[in-house]
Amino acid sequence: MSKIKFEIDELEQKMNAPDFWNDQENAKKILKQSSALKDKWEKVAGLESKLEDISLLIELIEESEDKDLEEDLKSSMDELEKAIEEFNLETLLSGEYDANDVIFSIHPGAGGTESHDWAEMLLRMYLRWAEKKGFKVTTLDYQPGDEAGIKSVTVSIEGNNAYGYLKSEKGVHRLVRISPFDASGRRHTSFASVDITPQIEEDSNIEINTDDLRIDTYRSSGAGGQHVNKTESAIRITHIPTGIVVQCQNERSQIQNRETAMKMLLSKLVEIKEREHKEKIEDIQGEYGQIAWGNQIRSYVFHPYSMVKDHRTNAETGNVQAVMDGDLELFINEYLKASL
Repeated sequence: MSKIKFEIDELEQKMNAPDFWNDQENAKKILKQSSALKDKWEKVAGLESKLEDISLLIELIEESEDKDLEEDLKSSMDELEKAIEEFNLETLLSGEYDANDVIFSIHPGAGGTESHDWAEMLLRMYLRWAEKKGFKVTTLDYQPGDEAGIKSVTVSIEGNNAYGYLKSEKGVHRLVRISPFDASGRRHTSFASVDITPQIEEDSNIEINTDDLRIDTYRSSGAGGQHVNKTESAIRITHIPTGIVVQCQNERSQIQNRETAMKMLLSKLVEIKEREHKEKIEDIQGEYGQIAWGNQIRSYVFHPYSMVKDHRTNAETGNVQAVMDGDLELFINEYLKASL
């Protein structure tokens, strides 16, 4: 606790300096560090408080042997165990970019409406997870399906350790269910890929040559009012040497969309450099292969039985609905443990 408090005090001294906002990017980093440390401080204090309450309950039980107090003790012990598990999970997030916000994309595999619907189901799952964590979600690009679901979606998720948590979700996700789009009621298998990239504001080791970029404009297909639909404010940037394509249509301004898309491109280039040390985007696509059978990291089975299983860690649960409602802690936790 004393170490955390010392680090918080150091950051607050920097924030109180007269020239603190002269370097806005650095100021934002310090504010984010301070917020993360204060969050950790509050969680440690909460654990200590729960432990004190449990000690008091034990003393009361020893004196009175009250059965109701024993139930309260069991409930408090369960809460403490869960809080400690969550805190231990955060201690596993020590990667260079784990504390960063993320750019999160979902792309359906082959299969038309089936896979488009599955992509939208995944989007809902992650939005529910982010809501429970108190994270901020901003839609950067949204391409609806022709009949249902989505052709692709890219969102920004902002929150403490967002990338650290969500990096476990990168890969191909497989769905098995009775299709609501099949009049014969047959079982279908659908696939969708999830791409996770840490948001990086700047990197002195990465230089983007404007001659290497192809920039296209198009009309936004998502919500946004008459202005968005009538002007080509959406931006698509292709980085020719690597083949990376990023696009943004969230803002009304073409300039703002371009700035956001450039940040997305920088994040992807840094990820390639840091994680793979290779020059072409094809080199990291080997992690996915095709968005099809045999390449999935996790299976979601609705029929003939109910189960969600992660094929990397063998973590599984029969409560499919809870997972689809954003309960991903089991899979995130086991992935982080296995990555140590």
